[in-house]
Amino acid sequence: MDTIVISGGKKLRGTVPISGAKNAALAIIPAVVLSEGVCRIENIPNISDITLIAKILSEMGAIVKMVNKNTLEIDPRKIVSPVASYELMRHMRASYYLLGALLGKFSSAVVSLPGGCDFGVRPIDQHLKGFMALGAKYRVDGGMVHVDCDKLVGSNIYMDVVSVGATVNIMLAAVKAEGLTTIENAAKEPHIVDLANFLNCMGADVRGAGTDVIKIRGVKKLSGTTYSIIPDQIEAGTYMIAAAATGGDVTVTNVIPKHLESITAKLEEIGVQIEEYDDSIRAYCDGKLNKCNIKTMPHPGFPTDMQPQITALLSICEGTSIVNEAVWDNRFRYVSELRRMGAQISVDGKIAVVEGIENLVGAPVKATDLRAGAALVIAGLSANGLTTIEDIGHIERGYENIVGKLQGLGADIKKIVVEEQIPAVAAAL
Repeated sequence: MDTIVISGGKKLRGTVPISGAKNAALAIIPAVVLSEGVCRIENIPNISDITLIAKILSEMGAIVKMVNKNTLEIDPRKIVSPVASYELMRHMRASYYLLGALLGKFSSAVVSLPGGCDFGVRPIDQHLKGFMALGAKYRVDGGMVHVDCDKLVGSNIYMDVVSVGATVNIMLAAVKAEGLTTIENAAKEPHIVDLANFLNCMGADVRGAGTDVIKIRGVKKLSGTTYSIIPDQIEAGTYMIAAAATGGDVTVTNVIPKHLESITAKLEEIGVQIEEYDDSIRAYCDGKLNKCNIKTMPHPGFPTDMQPQITALLSICEGTSIVNEAVWDNRFRYVSELRRMGAQISVDGKIAVVEGIENLVGAPVKATDLRAGAALVIAGLSANGLTTIEDIGHIERGYENIVGKLQGLGADIKKIVVEEQIPAVAAAL
């Protein structure tokens, strides 16, 4: 069992390159299914979720080639079945993007219900509502979602709630539908825009991505293309917060500063110094850090995927901070792990009250999900003493070479493999 061990208290200093955006890549790779040619996707983050989605496509018949550690070449033309592997897909939430892609390609799709991090109910009712508006029918049987139609026809779809996943799935299903599809109250995240740009590079007609109204005029054919994924603003924000938590000075490179505006605004409110350049941001501290209230919101608000990391930072800021998780239920499960390190945090439903203390103390903790794991890494970097983090598979789902990148910034951190111990009695049998 792999673990991360951190000896805290060292200020992070230096420059760290940011990888391609996980959330963009996990929408764009399924979109390749719609192509009638080979697609080359560059700036792919080298993380376990990408390995898994590539394996799913490979098992479905696609020819998947790793050109290098950050470039995938995918030929989807040998995918002949609209059924995806349950065993692989149940481990990741983004696998449900294959619903829209397969529906758009075959007018039929059979995909497992979403898996991934467990921090609340993940309804797909908005996805299914969109598919039905396009002319499809669905049923759920044995943990699998079956969607099919005679043909997809464009429609006006109003999203009852802003949903990134539903926006992506409806976009994928609609690009080859007959006529015009309008998605109102659509998600506006950067990876929605990245997906639209990728689809347009293949020959789609998608307009309005990045606003709350997306219009898609169906086309008959999508072709192969070469495309580079945008930088990951969540990874960038994580390293900026780690710099703040350790009183360090870190420059994140290969970023789009505009994508980080909600994060940098809150860091400046806390007392972190921010300097923006064309494709990099410097974050550094030269004094006390202050309390701050956070409410997660859909883009352009503060991202829910940064909530655990900034909560870890707030636990060592002066004063009382309030964190309101307005997107997901049950996303404060990691708080009990921070308490093991001395954090003074109380949770009531979707509200956490954080009483800042001077220092956290190293302890053995366990990552409960991807971003919670990142929060524990930040806590361990700032803490006095030794922190051991278990279940780091969650972290490796979303952060490329996090140990190596932090070592490059001066952190005392290492990844170790703990061999499973066989009890003496069992070994004798």
